[in-house]
Parts: sequence; C-alpha cells; structure tokens
Amino acid sequence: MIRRMVTNPMPQFPAGFLWGVSTSAHQIEGAADVREPSVWDVFTAEPGRVKDGSTAAVACDSYHRYHEDVALLAGLGVDAYRFSVSWPRVDSPGGLDFYDRLVDALCAAGVRPVVTLFHWDLPVALDWLERDTASRFADHVSVVAERLGDRVAKWITLNEPAEHTLLGHALGVHAPGRRLMFDALPVAHHQLLAHGLAVRALRAAGAGDIGIANSHGPTWAASEKPEDREAAEFYDLLLNRLFSDPVLIGRYPEGIGELMPGDVEADLKVIAEPIDWYGINYYAPTRVGAPQGAEIEFGGLSFPVELPFTVREIEDRPVTDFGWPVVPEALTELLTGFAGRYGDRLPPVLITENGCSYEGVDDQERIAYLDGHIRALHRAVEAGVDVRGYFVWSLLDNFEWAEGYARRFGLVHTDFETLERTPKASYTWLRDLLRAQR
Repeated sequence: MIRRMVTNPMPQFPAGFLWGVSTSAHQIEGAADVREPSVWDVFTAEPGRVKDGSTAAVACDSYHRYHEDVALLAGLGVDAYRFSVSWPRVDSPGGLDFYDRLVDALCAAGVRPVVTLFHWDLPVALDWLERDTASRFADHVSVVAERLGDRVAKWITLNEPAEHTLLGHALGVHAPGRRLMFDALPVAHHQLLAHGLAVRALRAAGAGDIGIANSHGPTWAASEKPEDREAAEFYDLLLNRLFSDPVLIGRYPEGIGELMPGDVEADLKVIAEPIDWYGINYYAPTRVGAPQGAEIEFGGLSFPVELPFTVREIEDRPVTDFGWPVVPEALTELLTGFAGRYGDRLPPVLITENGCSYEGVDDQERIAYLDGHIRALHRAVEAGVDVRGYFVWSLLDNFEWAEGYARRFGLVHTDFETLERTPKASYTWLRDLLRAQR
C-alpha cells in the first residue's frame, strides 16, 4: 500500500501545457433507454460477463447530471475535458442534442471540449471484422464534426484499439465477447483504417487538432534468456508497435502486414494520414517471459489460452486495487523510448489517460500515484520529449467494463445508489497543483 502525504513542490511545466481529465460515454452516461443499443449492452446482458453482474444502463447518470459534472470540472480548474460521443446515441433521435448541450456547458465554464469519437461502444448492427465498418465510422465522424466542430478544441479518433482488439475479439472478456485469438487481426486493421478515414473526414469538415489515443507501456523481458527476450519482443510488437508503427511511419512491423486483409499497402497510406498529436494512455509496464503453461494474466484477469508469451509479476512494487504495479519511472522510459524510435515522425504527445483504482475518499494512494507519474512526465519533458498535455483517468468513479462497479478510478466518488458525487482528497490535491502551475 502507498500511504504517504506528498509535500515536495511539483516542477513547473511549460506555459500552455494542457491539463485535463478523461471519461467515456458508456461508462458514465447511463440513459440507455434513450439511445440505440451497443455491443456492450448485449454483452453485459449475458450472465457471467461482468464480475458483479451489473450493467451501464444508469452508470453515473451523466446524461441527466452533466451540469453537476461540468461544475466539478470548473471547480477542479482543468483546462480541458476529454469525453466520448456514443455512436449509438448519435444514431438515435435527438442524440446529438445532448452533446450540443454538454459542449455548450463546457465552453461556458471555460473548459475546452476534447472529443473521442469511438470508445468501444459499437452499434450492434456493425462489426469490426467487416471492412465496411471503417467507412461507416467515417460517416459517423462527419456527422459529429458538422454539429460540434465549431466548439471542439481537440479530436481523438479511436481509444485503445489494442485493448478493443485483444480483450473484445481475441480473448473474449470484453464486448463483443469473441475468442478469435490471432484471427482477430482484421479487427486491428479495420480500426486503424477507420482512424485514417476519420482524420480525412475531420479535415474535410474543417476540423483540426486531431490525434488518436493508443495505450502503451514498456515491455520488460523476465530475464536475459533468449526465450524470454523473444517473448517480450513479440508482446511489445502485438500491444505497442502494431498500433503505433502504421500511424506514425506508415507500415506494419515485419511479418504483420501479410496477415492483414485487403490492399494493405493502399490502406497504410490512409492509416498514416498526418495527425497533429499522438495520444498515449499509460498505466504500467509489463514483464513478459516465455510461455509457462496454459494460463496468462492481463489486466488482473486470467485466461486459459495458449500464447507465445506469459505476463509475469513485477516484484517489489506496490500495486493498485486492480493489481496493477505502480512504476512511475516507466512513463519516462516509455516517452523517451518513443521519441528515440520515431524521431521526427513523432508529433507532439499528450498523455490522454493515466490513473489508478483505489477505494476511499481520503485517497492518499491516488495522490501519491499521480504525484509520481506527473514528476516522471516532467522528467521526460526535461529529456526533450515534446509532451503538450496530461489527462487523468478519471473524473468519476464509473462502470469499469467487465469489472462492473468494483473498481474506482475517479477523482470524485460516485454513490451508485444515490448518484451523489463527492470530491476525494485527490480532487483537492489536483486542484491545488493546477493553481500552482499557473
């Protein structure tokens, strides 16, 4: 357990550095009865899919209580709020009206809207195994940009296509619940193609300041043994480079392109459409070794599957309530490594998610976590990495996907019976940090 008060002054970040918090539509909005269903609604309705048997039908009810959430954002003093638009809600009568109201409220409060256009809640009629879904996504993006583009500060095409591919389509523990293993690779390709088409659609609508939010973390070999190093390199390729190389340098890692569907070379020209910045979601590094048996662990979950690697424990590190190791310095390693790998091809970087799950309102563990990671981020800036912003995950305790309501990532406590919001100690700490930065 981390249990200490943070007292050392935080180093000063460059002028114009963007501070924000992040959420996603399916995890906080609720109001499922006034939108079309998503693959997550179908998935959570199946017994055994979510650990506590819950759904996001109500969640934090931010659809009806967004004014409370905007007031919390204003009180926190963030520059920006990253939220996602629900594709099924946009497809519903009056669905865009909600986002119109939310964006207007944010602008009135002096908080810049940062819109994620896809955060896993795919309409049930669509399927990422089908190439046409990428084109349908571009149409969706055009509709949203036409309505909100005059007020949105930044656009994020996709959130974490790696996790959506792996957990939803390869291992089956997220929606839509498929266990395709390596036959899920077309899902990755079609999402990346959707990203490129979305960038083009946003540009055509006159929108700018466009990025993507990919999850990344350093991969550490369990030992210097050749088999452990080989397993770690494969894991790094699958979870990191598979989703950054096509976007940033216009090609897949060696051996991957020929496994993808369609005219891959033509698609890569679309996928590598220039972006204005690159978003990184960071939580922890991963220690990887050669296979040891039929089970692997990922994100606190165990899977009885065969893969050419095994995720190992990172010893002598505190862990969050989710069981994730707390390793702030790995964020510095990740960012300097990215800058070294991609050089001039890497645009300015934003940390689009970073946070932790801990119980309690007096959440000193979360304060220590955020303090350590923000300092690690500053060290990357000092090392010359062009980092332009940092977003905490998350504003509110919310529906944490297959974990249901058992994990609490929020700066604000949500009572899921009364829906009352209570700022935690970390909310006050971050508010004071932001005041000091200014």
